[in-house]
Amino acid sequence: MSQQREYEFTAKQFKAFQDLIMEHTSIVISDEKEELIYGRLTRRLRKLNLNNFDDYYQLIANGDNEELEQFINVVTTNLTSFFRESHHFDYLKSTVIPRLLEKNEGSKKIRVWSAGCSTGEEPYSIAMTLMESIPDIHKWDVKILATDIDSEVLSKAKAGIYRSDRIEGLSDKTVKQWFKRGKGKQEGFVRVAPELQSLISFKQLNLLKEWPIKGPFDVLFCRNVVIYFDKPTQKILFEKFANVLADHGQMFIGHSETLFKISDDFELLGQTIYKKCA
Repeated sequence: MSQQREYEFTAKQFKAFQDLIMEHTSIVISDEKEELIYGRLTRRLRKLNLNNFDDYYQLIANGDNEELEQFINVVTTNLTSFFRESHHFDYLKSTVIPRLLEKNEGSKKIRVWSAGCSTGEEPYSIAMTLMESIPDIHKWDVKILATDIDSEVLSKAKAGIYRSDRIEGLSDKTVKQWFKRGKGKQEGFVRVAPELQSLISFKQLNLLKEWPIKGPFDVLFCRNVVIYFDKPTQKILFEKFANVLADHGQMFIGHSETLFKISDDFELLGQTIYKKCA
């Protein structure tokens, strides 16, 4: 290290936290992420007035569940934006929704799951797409389940309040239709429309533990989530995803992710868009 650290962080300590992260989240933290983990955990040491990383490790290892939740929150990465990877939403609008309207005409039911929803931009983008693409949506039973392991980002997602710079890339029409700008103390912030919030249920979920979820889901967004897991864990996850997807259900994954040599349950349609095999 060229710069002096506030706290000593040995290779042995880093390895202990790597193992702890793996145990509780199944996320594999590479050795290259040492500086990232140091920076994030340092915040907790300051907050708790601890003098070293050994004391912090013992706090979690000895069963402090409240701090374990904080620990999970700070080490999980949350990077998202409205309509991120826009081609997914274009495909959802042009291809998936028209097919669902035809296929589910009898039940008038559509179910979507946003797994790893972070601060909510993804499920709200899905909700906007559904609202704009289904003219008589009030006649349909449409629900979006949005889950994440991080309780703090879920609270932000549920509140639906964002800094104004988060919507700078959206069209004036989209902003006017789906966001309300804050005034007074709330100036510089926007709130998503209640109609969007009414479609979404936000729930905390660790994907590596038992799912209180039955499905079937017509559409699954799980983008930039499995990239943090090793290949055996990814294999298990995609098998579970296939089990809760409806026949020929669609799945969207992140641009740097792939199912190649991991799962045979899906057919690639293009640009990280998959369909569940019959």
